[in-house]
Amino acid sequence: MRRASGVEVPRARRNPAYLARMRPEDLLMPTPSGLCCKPGGFHIDPLRPVDRAVITHGHADHARPGHGAVLATQETLDIMRLRYGSQFAGTSQAVRYGESVDLNGVRITFHPAGHVLGSAQIAVEHGGLRIVASGDYKDVRDPTCAPFQLVPCDVFITEATFGLPVFRHPDAADEVAKLLKSVTLFPDRAHLVGAYSLGKAQRVMALIREASYGAPIYLHGAMESLTRYYESRGVALGRLTPVRLADRAKLAGAIVLCPPSAMKDLWARRFPDPVTCFASGWMRVRARARQKGVELPLVISDHADWDGLTRTIKATGAGEIWVTHGQEDALVHWSETQGLKARPLDIVGYGDDDNEDAATGEIREEEVATGSTRLPLPNGERDGVRDGVRGIEALDRPKSPHPDSTREREKSDLSPTGRGEESDA
Repeated sequence: MRRASGVEVPRARRNPAYLARMRPEDLLMPTPSGLCCKPGGFHIDPLRPVDRAVITHGHADHARPGHGAVLATQETLDIMRLRYGSQFAGTSQAVRYGESVDLNGVRITFHPAGHVLGSAQIAVEHGGLRIVASGDYKDVRDPTCAPFQLVPCDVFITEATFGLPVFRHPDAADEVAKLLKSVTLFPDRAHLVGAYSLGKAQRVMALIREASYGAPIYLHGAMESLTRYYESRGVALGRLTPVRLADRAKLAGAIVLCPPSAMKDLWARRFPDPVTCFASGWMRVRARARQKGVELPLVISDHADWDGLTRTIKATGAGEIWVTHGQEDALVHWSETQGLKARPLDIVGYGDDDNEDAATGEIREEEVATGSTRLPLPNGERDGVRDGVRGIEALDRPKSPHPDSTREREKSDLSPTGRGEESDA
């Protein structure tokens, strides 16, 4: 076998005749419960309880409770315990990056996905065929998790959350610089940053620290346990203070991270005239930011953008591409123009993790502080998962104009040809 990026390339990649011996659909196929490997007797990120589940990462649309057995990285298992309790599955098995496990003659190997702490791609090999299920992934730097690892394969199953050419994410460090500039410009206004509690929030904190911001960062109570877990795994996030323990006078000019759903809750009214911010790839769509009352949109995503998706597809060397959960049709069409066989999987039930805090139910900070509630279970298949960001509503008070407001920034979204994002889509 020859090697690429340190990963063995199966002989089948040098001989397309493998398709005559085993069809990819014989190894993995979409079912109502999710992606199923019948020869191995397991599902990948199943949508409902199954006997054996292989989980890519801890977001609730991928990591559901109630399975008979779960295989995942140690971090993903720990996150599931934090969210669902110790009885989240019948049994669990931790698998390290690069480690292979044999399941009924099918070999599965976990590789870093670069999405959140513990996230993994799953390489499935049997009969000379290698299929890689990416789960959610990004191929850009993230100081809070292991970087994405390219895995050459015959069939690549890719997400497509931002699978349209309009979605080209800027450098996350530049977006954080905009936040810190606003903090300097408005020293008397708290900056409420809506960010998903698992992954996005911790990444934003780490990027803020890399930008030499040394003041305390304040946290909504629903973010505390996951954030402390990140710290226990060696992710340095600096001084963190729960909002409930803070002197209100010190919150003026502070950076406060909270779940998106909290920004429309009574919790947010303790902050006089805050600057409302939202860290999400969906903030690339300025109209969506305006509709949700976001004063300072921060285009920071834990998913690959269009260039990241297409770059990764090319680099895997896969001859066949399966596209799931997102803008499937556009990425399928692009793959076909590259001479690749491609198909959408049309699996319903995966959403964008930026929506998950709202979709799984609001958690009041007071409830977290008193231990009167556990992080809620996912609702299963959610309607409107492709509709983008939900969970932020304009607050019922006037906002001071912001120099980086969506109205002022809208013109800059046009490409050099004068076409806006709608025409690009």
